[in-house]
Amino acid sequence: MVITETHSKVLIVGAGPSGLMMAAQLLRYGIRPIIIDSKQGPTMHSNALAVQARSLEIYRQMGLIDQILAGGKQAKEVAFNEDGKQVACLSLNNVGVGETLFPFVHIFQQNKNERLLLDFLTQNSCPVYWETSLISLQQNDKNARVELQSGEKNMTLTSDWVVGADGAHSSVRKHLLIPFKGDTYQHQFYLADIEVDNKQLGDEQVGLFLAKRGFAGFFPMPEPNRFRVVGNLPDELNTKDAVLLEDLLPYLENTLQFPIGLVKNHWFTVYRLHHRMADHFRKQRCFLIGDAAHIHSPVGGQGMNTGLQDAYNLAWKLAGVINKRFNVAILDTYAAERMPVAKSLLSTTDKAFSLIMSGNWVTSLFKKWILPGLLKMVWSKKLLREAFFKRVSQISISYRNSLLSLHLSNSSKIKAGDRLPYLKIYDEKKEEETDLHAWCSKPGFTLIILGRFEELFLFTLAKWIAGRYSDTLNFFYLPPSGKNLDVFNAFEANPHHQMAIIVRPDMHIGFMNDKVDMVLMDNYLRTVAGVK
Repeated sequence: MVITETHSKVLIVGAGPSGLMMAAQLLRYGIRPIIIDSKQGPTMHSNALAVQARSLEIYRQMGLIDQILAGGKQAKEVAFNEDGKQVACLSLNNVGVGETLFPFVHIFQQNKNERLLLDFLTQNSCPVYWETSLISLQQNDKNARVELQSGEKNMTLTSDWVVGADGAHSSVRKHLLIPFKGDTYQHQFYLADIEVDNKQLGDEQVGLFLAKRGFAGFFPMPEPNRFRVVGNLPDELNTKDAVLLEDLLPYLENTLQFPIGLVKNHWFTVYRLHHRMADHFRKQRCFLIGDAAHIHSPVGGQGMNTGLQDAYNLAWKLAGVINKRFNVAILDTYAAERMPVAKSLLSTTDKAFSLIMSGNWVTSLFKKWILPGLLKMVWSKKLLREAFFKRVSQISISYRNSLLSLHLSNSSKIKAGDRLPYLKIYDEKKEEETDLHAWCSKPGFTLIILGRFEELFLFTLAKWIAGRYSDTLNFFYLPPSGKNLDVFNAFEANPHHQMAIIVRPDMHIGFMNDKVDMVLMDNYLRTVAGVK
């Protein structure tokens, strides 16, 4: 398929999870981008595995959650093994209950994510142009001009905006001359997707095997008896050309201290790991998301999820500018919000990975004699266990310091910039149980007011929204009742007083105030958020 357009509002380079999510989010706002990829088609390999709770919340908002839950599997526990002996086993079963509708770690492979998003694009008449490469990119203050190559045919395209979602070797980033600073880990690593006949490997258990000479991680996949295996390549194989799984098996079984029982090798590859971050996530009309902007070790299953959230953060802002509903200045908040997240993630995963890989005798003693007890102690504490889940699931990510966050409330537990908490509610109007996230399922901002109001005030408020923000602001009202006291308590709101919460399209709170004041809300939307 060949591109016939000569101009596009948005060109997305790269059709991995980040690029596909970017396209899908833009489609929710009525914008059909052009999306290209140099590959022949979507990946056939499993690649990234974990879909964290925050990403599941995004998929729910898109109406795609049922397919993901049905096609995946929950990881129920993590077992730590040292020299073949289990030293700690931590339950993941409903570890985040009360914090999210998805209080677990969900295994749903990258190729399945891509297929799901591709189906979403197809249903919205948005094709992916495969085997199409970016050859050149030039830009000015008005648009970007690119040269593309598809087979033997070259074409020129102008685009108002360009999104680089083309991975660690991003051609967009290279054309923009944006430094990609960081380093490469010393060791080589492997990925294997294998089917085994082995009762010692739990089909709902993540098995981490530590040994003096490295580590191996076994991650259960949704298919029966199938595991993703990751680990470091033994020194003896580092200089060998074309390493095969058969070469690795003796070393792997030595780490496990039991035979694997290999039935079928679905995929095996050897690679090097990097930890790098782009100096800038935006340059004029171009943006970087996902691996094009940051790459890190696979510790904690964060990579794909971070890329999905990059797209989620950028898409509503870019769509608002294209649809002439937001001032262009809102685009500056993408890098301002997402770069600190990437930087923190790089630091955290690098420290954890360095600990796992270290052969230092002091570190080895720590891993053998102190770490198991420390893990058990931490996991036995409810607050520490919850804090761990919030971080790994990415529901703790907050933009409190963002220019889009205005906190005028006395509440201290939840503030503007935080992700809207998952709280069950009783909808008095529909007389049914639902939750705050469900109220924010439509594109656009959502105003939620808490308290008791006169009918005339509610009518005036609804009329104000219809007159000024009919296409931008959704509206819900939660009166005090016995069934909703938990919501008022969570926001530290007095049931006899009032509170206004404006939720951004990405389900982060933008505005909080202890009174419902149309002048202040108008000021937030017009001056702070830049709504036209």
